[in-house]
Amino acid sequence: MPVTPFHFGLGAALKAAAPRHVSFLSFAAVNVFIDVESVYKLMHARFPVHAFFHTYLGAPLMAGFTVLLFLLARWCARRFYLPNFYRWQQLTLLQVSIGALLGALSHVVFDSIMHADIRPLHPYSDENVLYEIIPLMYLHLLCVFFGVLGLIGVYVRKADEV
Repeated sequence: MPVTPFHFGLGAALKAAAPRHVSFLSFAAVNVFIDVESVYKLMHARFPVHAFFHTYLGAPLMAGFTVLLFLLARWCARRFYLPNFYRWQQLTLLQVSIGALLGALSHVVFDSIMHADIRPLHPYSDENVLYEIIPLMYLHLLCVFFGVLGLIGVYVRKADEV
């Protein structure tokens, strides 16, 4: 994706569909963390831009890193005051783990469709069978559709709580 927030649409839809099981925060965080690799490579003119963390081997490791950061932040929150934006301190380890893993794997799928330089099965294969499986415009529309669906789902759930 050219802009990481496009990935967030699916996370919003998953959160709306399974709010007690999926952390949107960890879904979004892992997507940003994965793209740090690409930003670094672009800034230093290193290719391929989509490398290790854009593989089915590297992305779950980044999900694990995201979960470890969450555990560290929760540990710090018990000892020091940390703001509880979006009630992140009430998230369970399972919610964070599921959100991070789904975010990491979907990132690889979406970027595999869009980017020619990604090798999602590396080091086992250099093939990318998903590349341009659907037109780029449809991929973006799909991400936006998921986002709108997720926002509607969250709104409906909040309205039911009132």
